[in-house]
Amino acid sequence: MSRLDTGTTVARNSGLCRSFARLVALALVFQWFAACKSAGEHRRDADRAVYELVEARRAELHLGDPRFSIEPDPNSLRQKLLRGEASGTEPISLVETLAIAAENSREYQRQKEELYLAALDLTLERWNFAIQKNGSLSAAMFGVGDQAVAEGGGSFGLSKLFGTGAKIVGDIGLGLTRSLSRSDGWNPIADIGLTITQPLLRGFGEDIVKEPLTQAERDLVYAVRSFERFRRTFAFDVAERYYEQLQRLDAVKNQEANFKNLKELSDRNAELTKAGRLSDIEAGQARQNELRSGNQLLEAREGLEFNNDQFKLFLGLPTKSPLVLDPGELVELAHQDLGAIELDEDLATAFALAHRLDHLNTVDAQDDAKRKVAVAKDRLRAELTPTLRYASVNSDGEPADLRFDNSVWSVEAELKLPFDRLPERNAYRQSLIALDVAVREADRSADEIRAELRDSLRRIDTRREGWEIQLVAVALAERRIESTQLSLEAGRASTRDLLEAQESLLSAQNAATSALIDYTLAKLGLYLDMELLRVDERGVTADELPVAEAPAPEAPAPPDEANAPGDANEPGR
Repeated sequence: MSRLDTGTTVARNSGLCRSFARLVALALVFQWFAACKSAGEHRRDADRAVYELVEARRAELHLGDPRFSIEPDPNSLRQKLLRGEASGTEPISLVETLAIAAENSREYQRQKEELYLAALDLTLERWNFAIQKNGSLSAAMFGVGDQAVAEGGGSFGLSKLFGTGAKIVGDIGLGLTRSLSRSDGWNPIADIGLTITQPLLRGFGEDIVKEPLTQAERDLVYAVRSFERFRRTFAFDVAERYYEQLQRLDAVKNQEANFKNLKELSDRNAELTKAGRLSDIEAGQARQNELRSGNQLLEAREGLEFNNDQFKLFLGLPTKSPLVLDPGELVELAHQDLGAIELDEDLATAFALAHRLDHLNTVDAQDDAKRKVAVAKDRLRAELTPTLRYASVNSDGEPADLRFDNSVWSVEAELKLPFDRLPERNAYRQSLIALDVAVREADRSADEIRAELRDSLRRIDTRREGWEIQLVAVALAERRIESTQLSLEAGRASTRDLLEAQESLLSAQNAATSALIDYTLAKLGLYLDMELLRVDERGVTADELPVAEAPAPEAPAPPDEANAPGDANEPGR
């Protein structure tokens, strides 16, 4: 080859080297910029991944509206009250109260965050089994005396963990050096590497390697169930407080009506006494009952305001803002069906054990404990890990020249004998105990559900009968007052008789409202115990109670041989 040809070849190779170096450098820079995200972008990525996971699990478990978010509502009632955009004087229904409680309750927000974190943990475990990327850029300058050298470089790598425990790691890098004192050009150096490891004894197999991912997947299911169970118990708690506050409001209304009637009676008796038609004793009795009723009314109003403030604290609303409940909710309750609930105890128990979200978590925890035993047992074994390594570095100044004859490779195997496994032994024994605990917890949960249902079924019958009794008591008290008033006008009854009748009416009215609330909560409690309670935009609703399946019809008796089909004696032949 002539000197000219040699120069041309060198120039061409040098151009290729520079082009390759530029491409590798551009690829590294692009990868670096593509990997850079702002904190806000990382937050939005996390939210998007978590919300997709949670909503998918809620849909798979058929838990109603799958939408989920932990972001507070900027237009919640609390924020509107604080900004002066709402007065708080409009009556709020139970449905609206549930929404307010969900928006402002600190405990409700914390439960949502716990669910969010469970899904966030799952994204990490899934990432562990995805292709992972890494890259770096570096630059440096160093020297001795008047001799200086500049260096720069970058690398990009990929790694992947497989279910068998195998891990593949690959990387490519480019380095550039230049002598600043001699004003030489940049000298590129490229390298490529690959490492494969595969455990064969301890740590081998998907059941062992993917256990963290399996547990994270199941933990998200548990968290979704737990959150939904919390929503339902929280809704029951809100409904209980709402109805109890309506009961106090009704008691104040009854006390006001009683005080008004007593005042009218006291004024009437005072006029009759002045006219000499009634004794001072009866006038004093009416006046004394009027004063006592007035004092009771003051105490009832004070108690109502105190509990109203406590209810606002529970809902997360400012205590200075007014809170008006809708009395129509109590009217609707009074028109509910009083029919007895026909429900077999064994059927109710079987249904609850199959559907209670908290119990399902406890039952599934046994499977988790069994897997943990298998993992702990695996860690008692010896470790055998073969490793394959390959690396290639180009000739100096020729980054594209990555040839096999310039490469280095090795096949290795390391065996770690299980001479001392005391930590692993202890962990294995602990896992066996944890399994026993999980089994006992599942049994305890089932026993508690059975006991709760027995109590709920008894309570609902008692509360229903109690409400029926109090309705009759109110009707009797009202008729008694009418009769006593007529008798008083005719002179056949005394003031004390009317005072006693009015006191009986007040007591019966309050007892009837209390019985109505108790019966309503007993029904909601039964639905909650059986996991039939639902919380949606309609408020607190319940699915239909399960009914026993009708027995299958008996199979027809086999025909007599003499009348079997096709026989000559068959009817019709």
